[in-house]
Amino acid sequence: MWLRCGLENGTGPIHYVWEHETRSGLVTTFAQSNNSLVNVTEVNRNHTGWYRCLASNAVNRERSDRIWLDIIFGPDVPQIDVTPYSVTERGYSALERETVSLLCQAQSNPPSQYVWFYNNSQVYTGPQFIITKILRMHTGNYACLAQNTYLNTRSKKTISLTVYYPPDASPSCSVEPAQNHTSLRLLCSWPGGLPSPSLHWTRGLLGLVQDLADAGQEIDKMTDNATLLPSVANTSNNTVFTCVGSHPALKQTTYCSTRTYSPPAEPVCLAYATRKNQYLMLSCSWNGGAPRALMWWEGPGGQGQAGVENTNILVLRYGTAHSGQPYTCHAKHPLLAQTKTCRLTLEAPVLMTQRSVVSVYEGSDVQLTCILRANYPPASQITWFNNHRKEVWDTPNKYLLQRAAAWTNLTVREADETHDSGQYWCSASNAVGGAEIPVTLLVMRYPMPPNVTLVKVAYSSRKRSEVEVEWRIEGDDEENDGEEDRGVTSFILEHRWVAERPARRNGNVSEDKEERSTLPVWYRTIVQDPVTRSHTLGSLTPTLNYQIRITPVNRRTVGHPSAAKTPADPPFNAYPAVIGAAIGGMFFAALLTLLLLIYIIRNRRNSRLHDLLFGMQHSQSRENINFPEDEVVREAEGAIEEIGASSSPGPAMPLPRAASPLSATPVTGQPPPPEDEPVSVTITVKATGS
Repeated sequence: MWLRCGLENGTGPIHYVWEHETRSGLVTTFAQSNNSLVNVTEVNRNHTGWYRCLASNAVNRERSDRIWLDIIFGPDVPQIDVTPYSVTERGYSALERETVSLLCQAQSNPPSQYVWFYNNSQVYTGPQFIITKILRMHTGNYACLAQNTYLNTRSKKTISLTVYYPPDASPSCSVEPAQNHTSLRLLCSWPGGLPSPSLHWTRGLLGLVQDLADAGQEIDKMTDNATLLPSVANTSNNTVFTCVGSHPALKQTTYCSTRTYSPPAEPVCLAYATRKNQYLMLSCSWNGGAPRALMWWEGPGGQGQAGVENTNILVLRYGTAHSGQPYTCHAKHPLLAQTKTCRLTLEAPVLMTQRSVVSVYEGSDVQLTCILRANYPPASQITWFNNHRKEVWDTPNKYLLQRAAAWTNLTVREADETHDSGQYWCSASNAVGGAEIPVTLLVMRYPMPPNVTLVKVAYSSRKRSEVEVEWRIEGDDEENDGEEDRGVTSFILEHRWVAERPARRNGNVSEDKEERSTLPVWYRTIVQDPVTRSHTLGSLTPTLNYQIRITPVNRRTVGHPSAAKTPADPPFNAYPAVIGAAIGGMFFAALLTLLLLIYIIRNRRNSRLHDLLFGMQHSQSRENINFPEDEVVREAEGAIEEIGASSSPGPAMPLPRAASPLSATPVTGQPPPPEDEPVSVTITVKATGS
């Protein structure tokens, strides 16, 4: 780079001095010579600043204006500062939920542009990248890229940031047996966290702890979280061990405790069968204790596995169990020197019944009993089979089962000789074996009831809709008739129609007989009272002929039906018919008379009717009756018209009044009526009723 200081004139020699002023205002002499040109080699960023030329001779001294020299460079390799500052083997570290600041600086002119990358993904632009409440997911590589946009140059630096976080929850402690239940193994687990937490065991509760190694306890540290105690001679029952854990992300330590003790009670043995008794499972339990005890079974015939863990259940197939022989369960605990035992004795079911043969009358309910005397394990249920060797279910209409733990009763409802007599079976089984016993049921019929004879079968009225039936039982006498049933509990009264009565059709008098074939269907009516000897059948069709019979019943035994009879008609009574005919005749005569009077009134001007009623007489002897309301005088013709029941509309006209034969003074100016003029007679009939 050349710097030239130019002068317009001056007397030599001229001395040139170059001054350099930095950004901070520091002024230094950069170069001086008698030459106006200065050559600057190896230009670097330090040459940036203001430059001024001073020219002087023996006469005068002049200072030039300053000029700015800008050196373009960079960027340098960035420098990353992490706050808070914590360095590990793998780089920088930070605690979870802290605020972490990443500051990137790189020398450059013009100033660098900064871009931040997280695991090769751009996340921020600017020199300082701040992460508030950093999380474990923010662990990774962070890179800062510095760019000089003028020179189009760039530089980059990457750091590794690890976020420390504590384990979740708290440590968990447990104790388990080791070396075939002769020693103890202490387990402490605190999963999660970065880095892994630090764990160690102590005896006793926190605050009264004593390190196992310091206490002289012989230990064998297998892993970071497992400690073996080879000898338990110095370990008493109900001893507490504490696991203490610490982590860099936690300010305080945390802990957990476990206790070792032997079970307080004795082992318990149980047996239960799977579905349908396919397998029998023997279970041995010894509740309590830490760690859990070791249990195994020993049975007859070498059944069971001795001294092997997780064999507290022995599975036997159906039929392989030995009935009456004991099965022994052994239990061992690390804190006890001797083993504990419990025993089971398996037994097949044994059944009993109160009566092996049960008899009952037909129609009654009977109960069959079945008792379970001994069995183990308990049978699931007692099963009954009927006389057809079919399993009996609880059917209210026929079978009723009553169950208990040691017995089951079967009730047969309304026993029938044909369907229910026979041998019933009671069966029970468990996983050891099964048993069954027979119970014989004898259903006896009631005696045949005595015969019944119909005494009276007749219609109660001429309507033929009801029939009165009376009967007698064979052996009835007048003294005890109806007082006792004499082997009869009810009656079956039956009827059927056999033919249709003659009927009138469409008002014809001719008889149209329609015969119907006799049907074999009898309609039953049950008479429950055994003492009664009569009954009325109703709702019969009058046009049909019926046959009626009765059958005695002794509970479930049906006797022989009586001979069928046809109902007889009731005796004829003429007195009501005569009275009815007389009343009907009087009513008909009154009606006929009324009709005749109406006919005469409506036809009162008919001469033939008049002659028929009054006969042929001389015209002068006739009574001349003429009233104004019977005639109408017309002005035009002067004719006389008959006045009907209703008058025609119009003004009223004065009517001439005929001379009455009783009048003393004749009417003048009016000619006498002709001899053949019809006489108008008005008759008023007034009917009154009581």
